[in-house]
Amino acid sequence: MAYDEELANRIRFLIGPDPVVAEKKMFGGLAFLAHGNMAVAASGQGGLLVRVDPQRSDALVDDVHVRRMEMQGRQMAGWLRVDGDVVDDDAELRRWVDEGLGYARTLPPKR
Repeated sequence: MAYDEELANRIRFLIGPDPVVAEKKMFGGLAFLAHGNMAVAASGQGGLLVRVDPQRSDALVDDVHVRRMEMQGRQMAGWLRVDGDVVDDDAELRRWVDEGLGYARTLPPKR
């Protein structure tokens, strides 16, 4: 499944012109990176992939529409999948984009 280009455009609009944010195709989707650190992506599996503070992962998971990302059968703290129907709502999309960008901006820049 290709990533949702409309969702990517909505994310791009919310971020606006920001010199520290770049776009990169990764994880089968289109990721938005702050200082080289992934913040949020229009996922190739649908919905969003959001990087969050690992200490907050449990508080943000709802087991229905927001869950930890799994990689090779292992749940990844600090990486969440948010269902597409949740981010159809502009306010919810804004919430998750802000969550991802807020955390990515706290990380050391990548070279």
